[in-house]
Amino acid sequence: MLQYVRIGLLFMAAGFCAVSSAQERPTEPFDRAILEARAADLARRKHVQRPRPEASDRERLTYDQYRAIRFKRSASIWARENRTFSLDLFYPGFIFDTPVNVNLVVGKTARRVLFTNDVFEYGPEVPVIESRDGLGYSGFRVRAPINKPDYPDEFLVFQGASYFRAVGRDQFYGISARGLAVRTARPEGEEFPAFTDFWIERPARGADRLVIHALLQSRSVVGAYTFTARPGDETLIDVDVTLFPRVDIEAFGIAPLTSMFLFDATNRARFDDYRNAVHDSDGLLILNGRGERLWRPIANPRMLQVSSFLDENLKGFGLLQRKRRFGDFEDAEAQYDRRPSAWVEPKGGWGPGHVELVEIPTDLEINDNIVAYWQPRKSLAAGRPAKFAYQLRFLAEPLDQSLARVVSTRIGQALQSEDQRSFVIDYQAAEPVPPDLRLRISSSAGKVLAPRGQFVPQSGVFRVSFELDPGRAALAELRAEVLSRGKPWGETWLYRWTR
Repeated sequence: MLQYVRIGLLFMAAGFCAVSSAQERPTEPFDRAILEARAADLARRKHVQRPRPEASDRERLTYDQYRAIRFKRSASIWARENRTFSLDLFYPGFIFDTPVNVNLVVGKTARRVLFTNDVFEYGPEVPVIESRDGLGYSGFRVRAPINKPDYPDEFLVFQGASYFRAVGRDQFYGISARGLAVRTARPEGEEFPAFTDFWIERPARGADRLVIHALLQSRSVVGAYTFTARPGDETLIDVDVTLFPRVDIEAFGIAPLTSMFLFDATNRARFDDYRNAVHDSDGLLILNGRGERLWRPIANPRMLQVSSFLDENLKGFGLLQRKRRFGDFEDAEAQYDRRPSAWVEPKGGWGPGHVELVEIPTDLEINDNIVAYWQPRKSLAAGRPAKFAYQLRFLAEPLDQSLARVVSTRIGQALQSEDQRSFVIDYQAAEPVPPDLRLRISSSAGKVLAPRGQFVPQSGVFRVSFELDPGRAALAELRAEVLSRGKPWGETWLYRWTR
């Protein structure tokens, strides 16, 4: 079964100064052109997997032991230089046992940050760990004062393969992004490219953004990445990518997002749980090239599902968390109501292709089982560079209130027959509900029965409901539209029902 296991590694370390002496750190010229040239050169060679360190106690660390290793407050890079941002480094261990190279860039000179045990504090349950020359760190996190002006909060993390996560003000880590998806949910097996090297530019004093460069590598592709991160109420990350394929790649995903969905009111009966819902995201939103807004509630299916939404010159897509009240979840520890949404806005025309949604069955909330990305129609050709640029937003507030938003989807057995299903969709609008709303509901299989709409004064939503009689069908693609004066009043609701 395909699964993405995510572990919350949210440490308590702050501050940060020098890591090793200048004499020990190798230096090299660096800029974006040099990075692209290096990536192009590597793509012409056979991929060499970076060797993991020799077996040691470090590789046998448990989750609790790994959490007990904390970066020292006094070791935080730039913390005493009034540069807005500071960096903490992560220890290589537990499931993060492949080291990466971290370099600091000043002007056009990069200097490697060499590994040392001295920048970590070890809890009493952690076994004695010997330092090894050449060992790198497993990643890093970035801090900035996004919640309080006098405290540097963690807002961005790069750790594990090509994964990274971010939060805005008053948010809690949830959804992850990746550099690239390759052959996700394909029979031949997924390939996971990894960021092997980072170059982080020293920000100017009082800077409001941080620039991070990365080299991505796998057996099929090499990539040069530049991330420009701006934290705040929402955290914005501008991403510039140049891919250098080693081989032809037909199945790949640009701007992949990875999240978790266990249950909500659509599948509540399958889970014996005190909480009302458990998920980092509850829907896929697409703003297609025609300007249509599509909302697809995500699911935890019993079998692997892959859905494609054809488009040309996509305007945006994202995995959103729309439930924002504590009572929606009743989870005081996980705080799912504070998990960010993630929204991708392409820069320039991305041409024809489709948004692909992968939904993977899971019974555990520690498994990331939802993946969404843009798949161009044109495949990557060996030896031909491909460029993509986009902005990634981690945010909590609605993206756009020009149309009514789907805020809830509920599914249950219909009263008339145990073979029929009842669907209830709630829309919330910024403006008063007009009196001329008209419904247009369709299904690819079976029959849609008793469609109706009504304003619910108790909650202020417009409720659309209908029954589905699937007949003998095992699958039905459903579509619901709410129109006013012949134009969309709300988002177009899509859903895949499976028996």
